[in-house]
Amino acid sequence: MKVTEHIKQANGKTLFSFEILPPLKGQNIQSVFDGIDPLMEFNPPFIDVTYHREEYIYKELENGLLQKKVVRKRPGTVGICAAIQNKYNVDAVPHILCGGFTREDTENFLVDLDFLGIDNVVALRGDAVKSETYFTPEKDGNQYATDLVKQIVCLNNGKYLDEDLENKAKTDFCVGVAGYPEKHLEAPSLDSDIHFLKKKIEAGATYIVTQMFFDNQRFFNFVKKCRKAGITVPIVPGLKPIATKKQLNLIPHRFNVDIPDDLIMEVVKCKDNKAVRQVGIEWCTAQSKELIAEGIPVLHYYSMGKADNIKMIAKEIF
Repeated sequence: MKVTEHIKQANGKTLFSFEILPPLKGQNIQSVFDGIDPLMEFNPPFIDVTYHREEYIYKELENGLLQKKVVRKRPGTVGICAAIQNKYNVDAVPHILCGGFTREDTENFLVDLDFLGIDNVVALRGDAVKSETYFTPEKDGNQYATDLVKQIVCLNNGKYLDEDLENKAKTDFCVGVAGYPEKHLEAPSLDSDIHFLKKKIEAGATYIVTQMFFDNQRFFNFVKKCRKAGITVPIVPGLKPIATKKQLNLIPHRFNVDIPDDLIMEVVKCKDNKAVRQVGIEWCTAQSKELIAEGIPVLHYYSMGKADNIKMIAKEIF
């Protein structure tokens, strides 16, 4: 079932969902199930699975020269999605990127998902690899998330890259896209970011899931601006509880997200990360309750495979 259909059938009740990442290469599927099992009691109608693009490493040869090697440290998104749907009978939502994909790769990825009965995707541009200053698409790849959405919609209409294909079957993907309550790191302003977010909706995306935030007012202002801009699709807030002191510096740097002073000072006062984890749970629980009171359709948690703190929050909420 499509994410938008789950939201519609909920009749105003707030749903619970979460996001996981594929395990490092060499680990098995049980490591994924271990992060999902504790959260199934809260009846998630869908679970997101991130996609991690290739990285470049340099291996020193015996002659002293460096050999560039492409590696994927977290493969398995498609297989994990199939395993989730088979084991838990819930919808899996794979992320699909522009980065690292040609348009042919993208089409083949979508065909595989369609064969598996997976009919939801989140379309993202993706980040630049570590060796790039700015994002660079693959040759004959999609440059922007809007382009990726358009390609998915083309496949939904039975339009493949090979125009000579006969008996072309239409796919039926529900397409989610990312929104940034505090603007994307590369965007010059929030208004310009929303301008391009609307382009993704006009291209065929049917819901938005946001980057994490720690100040609900930022989310409420973002939704208000989106509605004023004519964006009417469901907007799902993404939440992540603080778990370590290191995240006070890491999160603002990597995600362009401000952490409220009250939360910062509570974390600073903590003696260890166990205490930080409890502060993060309490803060995220309060966020969740306020968001539900405002009638948001889904609470989406970035669990990243760590279920214990998300479970404690969900027990208070659902």
